[in-house]
Amino acid sequence: MVTPYEFILAALFIFATTFAATLALLRVGRRIGIRKRASDPEGAVGLGAIEGAVYGVMGLLLAFTFSGAAARFDVRRQLIVRETNAIGTAYLRLDLLPPDYPAKLRDDFRNYVDARLSLNRTRLEGVAKTEMSAATAFQGQIWKQAVAACKEANSPAVTSLVLSSLNEMIDVTTMRTAASQTHPPLVVYLMLLTLLFTSSLLAGYGSSGGISPSWLHMLGYASIMAISVYVILDIEFPRVGFVRVDYVDQLLRDLRDSMR
Repeated sequence: MVTPYEFILAALFIFATTFAATLALLRVGRRIGIRKRASDPEGAVGLGAIEGAVYGVMGLLLAFTFSGAAARFDVRRQLIVRETNAIGTAYLRLDLLPPDYPAKLRDDFRNYVDARLSLNRTRLEGVAKTEMSAATAFQGQIWKQAVAACKEANSPAVTSLVLSSLNEMIDVTTMRTAASQTHPPLVVYLMLLTLLFTSSLLAGYGSSGGISPSWLHMLGYASIMAISVYVILDIEFPRVGFVRVDYVDQLLRDLRDSMR
């Protein structure tokens, strides 16, 4: 796990490297094209189909990675809302338990929500494991006390309502953990960069017919490609970049404030 500062530095490095490499390959491709046209003016005829195929695959993969990152971003946001609702429902249903149990369980709930909020704010791996262990410990305490209270209540309806809501609350934490660790395989990003650099080379080759290079088009193409890669990475890691899901945590903070 990295800090936001480390991620931003790494992402900016990737942006700068992608921009520089794309621009350099555009220049290299143009020089290759100029030499090819000088030695064989007809040699470039009929290559449009190959270029179109490469551009098509690159565009498809770019759209795939972007849409996948956006979909995972939305899932992570929805899971925060779902967890907030699950905790809130379980907290309200404590009133159904025998009088001796709700007060202690409410204290554990407050501590549990504090641990979850602290985990959301945590960026360092060692601290995150500690906060996760604390939240898991509170889950166990809440579950054991709730089971004991339901046995004392001796009511199937109470048992079903209370334990089902607690089970949902616990299940969502597992889903959130899995969602936060779900990313495309590294080979997808390597393939995207490979297609990007290949298309840059072909684009430079295709622009070799002009007398002088069009810097506006070259800079624009390199900028758009580098920005696209950066935005995909930023959306893919919504806890450490500029695009964040932290604002949804306010729902959980509001719930914690209501637990008086």
